[in-house]
Amino acid sequence: MDNRKKLLFVFNPFSGKAQIKNQLLDIVDTMVKAEYEVTIYPTQSSGDAVHKIEQEAGGYDMVVCSGGDGTLDEVVTGMMRRGEKVPLGYIPAGSTNDFAASLGIPKEMLKAAETAVRGNVFACDIGSFNDDYFVYVAAFGLFTAVSYSTSQEWKNVLGHAAYILEGMKSLHEIPSYRIQVEYDNIRLQDEFVYGMISNSTSVGGFKGMTGKDVLLDDGVFEVTLIKTPKNPLELNEIIVSLINRVDETDMIYSFKTGRVVFTSEETIPWTLDGEFGGDHRSVDIKNLKQAIEIMVPQESEESQASSAKPL
Repeated sequence: MDNRKKLLFVFNPFSGKAQIKNQLLDIVDTMVKAEYEVTIYPTQSSGDAVHKIEQEAGGYDMVVCSGGDGTLDEVVTGMMRRGEKVPLGYIPAGSTNDFAASLGIPKEMLKAAETAVRGNVFACDIGSFNDDYFVYVAAFGLFTAVSYSTSQEWKNVLGHAAYILEGMKSLHEIPSYRIQVEYDNIRLQDEFVYGMISNSTSVGGFKGMTGKDVLLDDGVFEVTLIKTPKNPLELNEIIVSLINRVDETDMIYSFKTGRVVFTSEETIPWTLDGEFGGDHRSVDIKNLKQAIEIMVPQESEESQASSAKPL
């Protein structure tokens, strides 16, 4: 028994209608059958997982987390803060789980648990946001303020579609921000209602939103910035582009970069992986290439990149 590898299992007991409670024993059994000695830790409050991982992950051969995107964000933040990396498994249990979808991690919790302990290691990009971190998306403006004020029931029933509906309902009063954006020796100034810096093939539950040829280990983000519409025609242009997921309008900037800096006169509220990321005047976002090792299904290694390897 002493030869068994040690696994820390951190989970949010309340994610996605607390669905993990019915499957917890089977999930742990899957881990034990893969010859891990398992330590179970249910998170107690917001931010709890960050401290747990930062302080204790070094004593384990693997960390597996279960919850929504916010739980994954906390675990990854803790891992980035401690510097020394431990392979990370993810069992999605939230309402949308964009990042899991991008990695091909199964929605079924037991299949995801199997992937966590028997899958391949994939070295994945992570974003730094000033002194913080995010896993797959940092955003401001339209849709973002409502994403953490929309009730949990809405999130569970409609997922991120609820955020979109909420956003459209209040479009006439959406705040607009004048921002200077700098990337790759380019500087632009404009007014924006929305900005998204992502490393995901699926954002807000909608695939294809981030453009084509998205790789999660290539060292660059996909950036989408939506200009402030001045009239109904411009507004319609934006909506049509978003619905068709094709950037055929001057109202939307789309580009890829490894680093982007945002500067504004006023403070702007940001979200990181769907959770409130603070109010900022200046934001420096960098892509930390292949900074985290995350477990993916063996069959999806080709679709993600050629760098996945058996653990």
